[in-house]
Amino acid sequence: MAADSEPESEVFEITDFTTASEWERFISKVEEVLNDWKLIGNSLGKPLEKGIFTSGTWEEKSDEIYFADFKFSVTHHYLVQESTDKEGKDEILEDVIPQSMQDLLCMNNDFPPRAHCLVRWYGLREFVVIAPAANSDAVLSESKCNLLLSSVSIALGNTGCQVPLFVQIHHKWRRMYVGECQGPGVRTDFEMVHLRKVPNQYTHLSGLLDIFKSKIGCPLTPLPPVSIAIRFTYVLQDWQQYFWPQQPPDIDALVGGEVGGLEFGKLPFGACEDPISELHLATTWPHLTEGIIVDNDVYSDLDPIQAPHWSVRVRKADNPQCLLGDFVTEFFKVCRRKESTDEILGRSTFEEEGREIADITHALSKLTEPAPVPIHKLSVSNMVHTAKKKIRKHRGIEESPLNNDVLNTILLFLFPDAASEKPLDGTSTDNSNSSSESEDYNLYNQFKSAPSDSLTYKLALCLCMINFYHGGLKGVAHLWQEFVLEMRFRWENDFLIPGLASGPPDLRCCLLHQKLQMLNCCIERKKARDEGRKTSTSDQVTNAHSGDAGEAGDHLKDTDKEKGEVGKSWDSWSDSEEEFFECLSDTEELKGNGQESGRKGGLKEMANLKPEGRLYQHGKLTLLHNGEPLYIPVTQEPAPMTEDLLEEQSEVLAKLGTSAEGAHLRARMQSACLLSDMESFKAANPGCFLEDFVRWYSPRDYIEEEVIDEKGNMVLKGELSARMKIPSNMWVEAWETAKPVPARRQRRLFDDTREAEKVLHYLAVQKPADLARHLLPCVIHAAVLKVKEEESLENISSVKKIIKQIISHSSKVLHFPNPEDKKLEEIIHQITNVEALIARARSLKAKFGIDKCEQEEEKEDLERFVSCLLEQPEVLVVGAGRGHAGRIIQKLFVNAQRAAAMALPEEELKRMGSPEERRPNSVSDFPPPAGRELILRTTVPRPAPYSRALPQRMYSVLTKEDFRLAGAFSSDTSFF
Repeated sequence: MAADSEPESEVFEITDFTTASEWERFISKVEEVLNDWKLIGNSLGKPLEKGIFTSGTWEEKSDEIYFADFKFSVTHHYLVQESTDKEGKDEILEDVIPQSMQDLLCMNNDFPPRAHCLVRWYGLREFVVIAPAANSDAVLSESKCNLLLSSVSIALGNTGCQVPLFVQIHHKWRRMYVGECQGPGVRTDFEMVHLRKVPNQYTHLSGLLDIFKSKIGCPLTPLPPVSIAIRFTYVLQDWQQYFWPQQPPDIDALVGGEVGGLEFGKLPFGACEDPISELHLATTWPHLTEGIIVDNDVYSDLDPIQAPHWSVRVRKADNPQCLLGDFVTEFFKVCRRKESTDEILGRSTFEEEGREIADITHALSKLTEPAPVPIHKLSVSNMVHTAKKKIRKHRGIEESPLNNDVLNTILLFLFPDAASEKPLDGTSTDNSNSSSESEDYNLYNQFKSAPSDSLTYKLALCLCMINFYHGGLKGVAHLWQEFVLEMRFRWENDFLIPGLASGPPDLRCCLLHQKLQMLNCCIERKKARDEGRKTSTSDQVTNAHSGDAGEAGDHLKDTDKEKGEVGKSWDSWSDSEEEFFECLSDTEELKGNGQESGRKGGLKEMANLKPEGRLYQHGKLTLLHNGEPLYIPVTQEPAPMTEDLLEEQSEVLAKLGTSAEGAHLRARMQSACLLSDMESFKAANPGCFLEDFVRWYSPRDYIEEEVIDEKGNMVLKGELSARMKIPSNMWVEAWETAKPVPARRQRRLFDDTREAEKVLHYLAVQKPADLARHLLPCVIHAAVLKVKEEESLENISSVKKIIKQIISHSSKVLHFPNPEDKKLEEIIHQITNVEALIARARSLKAKFGIDKCEQEEEKEDLERFVSCLLEQPEVLVVGAGRGHAGRIIQKLFVNAQRAAAMALPEEELKRMGSPEERRPNSVSDFPPPAGRELILRTTVPRPAPYSRALPQRMYSVLTKEDFRLAGAFSSDTSFF
């Protein structure tokens, strides 16, 4: 049985050679990709323009293919050019060599400053690269390299593709490529040599020419001339005579009394180190021939000063430390901290024992209890003074994060009115000045920050500086604690907060700024009410005889035409020490008047009422039913609201739903101001009707028409609009329920005490992270203004564009309530980049001595040159070594060389001979070149004398630790 089974097993070992192998599948996939990308056939483009490799647009396509289980990526690199398909089809000839072969001889784009390495080495405008997909993978063995190259050759032959196809071999860092390009009867082989150590015979032109000629193997006796392009690159690293001009900030001056708090309003700017690390000078000889120049191991004609072309590039320091960027970055880090103020400063600031803590913590709840609670019983001022004692007790002077000098300087900067004995009343900022019209001033609208002259803006700058220089997070918490106590003190003592525009909260600003404006509104109302208490006794007799108890307030123009009336705000009328005035709803007289004000039966009673709360007479308008003059009443101002209160209100209204009952309740809630105005109007105009109120309050809803009466006279007849006639509409309901109560006796629409306590509580519970989030738009706003200010001194066009982009980007990001950290980091990174760019401009201007330049024309040329250095990868030096910029560059190198010679060891100096001998010749103007690049080109027939003459090219680069030869050698495949 065993013997029978052996022949059967041998049958299954037969290989089926009709099945495609992995190698054949790989070739097929390469062909498929080339077809998909339409790289078949010859497509001639326009001749390459000078500099197009740098200024043009490069694009690439990628795909993935497998050889067995080994993954390769195929990438097509090409220069985007205008389509010339129609012209090309007519001009295509069978014997035209491929476009890439023609590009080998093109001399317009030698040594491009920014391009793919294969573009620099071979001058190609289009090519395909096959490389291992993973960075760690590499094709190392010679057999695998040959297999890939064979695959490429077969794929090109099968498809008729005339685009060069390269294969990357060895490790990625070596950038080793071999490839091939095929055309009708021609082929170009791309070969490469890469060595660490340079053979001595190949360090100069004559040795490289020998390699080139031997590789070509031209059978012709008089060899066609070889065209040579040479570039030597010199590197300047030592800026001995040019120290970095950036002055570090004087930290002592920030605290010193002689400087004052003004320093806290300024942001630092500039790089802490030289942002330009190296200057690279490239000296180029673009068109040389073999017999013109001598360059061997003994002598060389290649003097950089005599080079016809000079070009310069600067190497920028990697991520230079910039003051403004660090300032904003450190402040942004505070946003990610989670500690509260109490946790940062140690024990609780407001730590109390027994009854005192109960009084303080339940202050807000007491305010909202049904029974009226006089504010003076809360002892808020006692609370603040006790808190200050506790701060001093728990944290000694030595332990305080901020010393007194710094703290006092900041507080004086934030609250300049504190310097005078009596705080100024009119400390609010006046936005009507000329700066408010400028674009920079109005940036706060876009950033949702705060005006640049506001308290909020100054606070942001101070916290930013405290965080960076004086105590970090603890210093921020300490200053914020003092700021909150100052706000409490000002609320208690009726001192307006400086640096805030008067009026309701500006919803275009950040929420913290709105809260401070709201507190200022509360202080204004409280101040007016307290002043009214003082004068109420003396004015009582006058008010009783005037007949108009609540006349125009201090904040309204006194336009009253009646003599003897005293102009006062409704806030100034308060005959009770209680903070809340309960309406006298149980008074029968008011009840009757309120219910029957719109009926005929109540008209006489209304007319007999004494008018109260008149502001002034409304022109020629009279009441419709009794002909009395119509008076405009003193009304309550609508309650100012911050954006978070508006959101809360809208949420409450939205939750009422869409039912009829919900809609009715929503309308009732929104008509509180309307009801108050109706009551004031009824009190000022006894015997009035709804029509009278509408004529004053909403004239469009009272329609007047000319009609002819019974006597034939033309008269005006008016009636309410259609919407006012809808049964049970809110205006009619409100008018029927409104009682004739002057504004001074109504329940306040805006309870300043409650709102002020809410704001103070909001400020007190803010963590440093929350505070930083609120103020970050102000800090970014300040940073952008600082960058714009510094840029205006340098006038760099590219920076102007970037600043506009930053403003546009920031306005989109900062308008959201909680912007993402990643987007905020992007903005800060952009600001830092602009700061580094301006610092580079200043560094180059200092090095090229632009400020010292006396001739205006030369100064303009140098400024243009420096501007180009910042914006372009490489800049041509006009006049090469003989131009103005060239002489400065040469001087830089000479000074660096002398400084290096002075630092040589004694042994080196002894070798150079006596001082007299080495003085003239010991120090050359330039150091040895850091890089030598050569391009050799010619057109010769290969491989036989009767073969077609085809382009040959070899590129060589020689650096201290790297030697590379990249050759493209063409041969005739028809006549060989």
